[in-house]
Amino acid sequence: MPVLAVAIAAVVAFVLLIILFKLVWRVAEPNEALIISGLGAKSKPIDGMDSLGFKIVTGKGTSVLPGFQVSRRLQLDSRAANLEVSCVTQQGIPVKVRGVVIYKVGDDLVSIANAARRFLEQQASMDGAIHELFTGHLRSIIGNLTVEDLILNRERLTSETRSSAADEMSKLGLVVDSLQIQEIDDETDYITNLGRPHAAKVASAARIAEAERNQEATEREQETERQNAAVIRDTEMKKAEYEGQVQQAAQQARQEVILKETRNAELEAERTEKRLESEIRKPADAKAYEQVKLAEAEREERISYAQAAATEVQLKAQRESEAIRLLGEAEADATRQKGLAEAEAIKARAVALAENTDAVIAQQLAEQWPQIVEAGAGVFGNVDNMVVLNGAQGIEDMLAKALTLGGTGLGLARQLLGNMNVQNGHGGQNGSAPAAPAVPVDAPKDD
Repeated sequence: MPVLAVAIAAVVAFVLLIILFKLVWRVAEPNEALIISGLGAKSKPIDGMDSLGFKIVTGKGTSVLPGFQVSRRLQLDSRAANLEVSCVTQQGIPVKVRGVVIYKVGDDLVSIANAARRFLEQQASMDGAIHELFTGHLRSIIGNLTVEDLILNRERLTSETRSSAADEMSKLGLVVDSLQIQEIDDETDYITNLGRPHAAKVASAARIAEAERNQEATEREQETERQNAAVIRDTEMKKAEYEGQVQQAAQQARQEVILKETRNAELEAERTEKRLESEIRKPADAKAYEQVKLAEAEREERISYAQAAATEVQLKAQRESEAIRLLGEAEADATRQKGLAEAEAIKARAVALAENTDAVIAQQLAEQWPQIVEAGAGVFGNVDNMVVLNGAQGIEDMLAKALTLGGTGLGLARQLLGNMNVQNGHGGQNGSAPAAPAVPVDAPKDD
């Protein structure tokens, strides 16, 4: 337990020590100064100045006894104050000047001490004090200058203003980093009218210069165009020449290629010819020679065969001619014998007809009787339907009529044969048979 108590006491003491240190120790930032006043807060004399009634600390830390000493911070940052002054120039022309002043508390201890005495609790009022200070100096300085001086020599205005305000700024512990006159205006347009002649002159010079520049530019453009045209022409000529050379080279190359191809073709043709000579022509010549010899042998064989065939044909023709002659003689003799036989037959038929006409005619009719009956029955060939009214007797009558037609034909034949005998000179007085009497045929009777 005593150990734990000691440890706790040590920790508490350490924490209290840290808290006490934080309460006592103060550190000045780079952009500020600590102003410490109270018991024992005195600084050593600086630059012939007596000891101050407060202590100034910059860029380091120091202890401040709570309840006995007080520490305050003075900002050393740069500040900006806008200036706007309405005043009258030496020429009596009212102008309005706008500018800006950038200032800060000086870095030396004297400036810090002076600024601390004047602005430590009123640091926000620095801008107003600076504005009033510089506007007063600007009015007094601008009153002694002309508008031309303000326009043409602003550096003089700023330098005189800074010089005239240097003592007051030093007493205040402030320094000016920059003073700029931003704008100068006048209500009477003096500045504008002041610049018009120069502006017109400048504008005229500008127009003249512009015209000259335009003329020069046009001339340069024309010259450039001529040069470009010349370059283009030269380029085109060189291009055409190059293309001609390329075409000539290509043509030469093509000619060389053609020559090589021709030579290769010739070599190929020679090789092909030699190959044909060795592979085809010589075997073909040998085969052709063989064919010629075979053809000659065949021709000789055909000639021999043709001669033998001609001899055979000639002999055959002679034999056929002899056979035809003999055949003609035989046919003539047969025809003569046939004519004699037919004449004898006709003579015998005439004698027979003269002696027995009826028998001859009857024989001929008997030979031709079927055709005669068929011709007689032909009258009924076109009859589709025939109605017989009296039965069997009607059929007999019809057949009798058909036979009557046959008998009539028989009589007609006998008469024709008699006429033929009369015409041939075989009348009844010359031994010809008299006309045969007609064979009576009973006509069918109608019931």
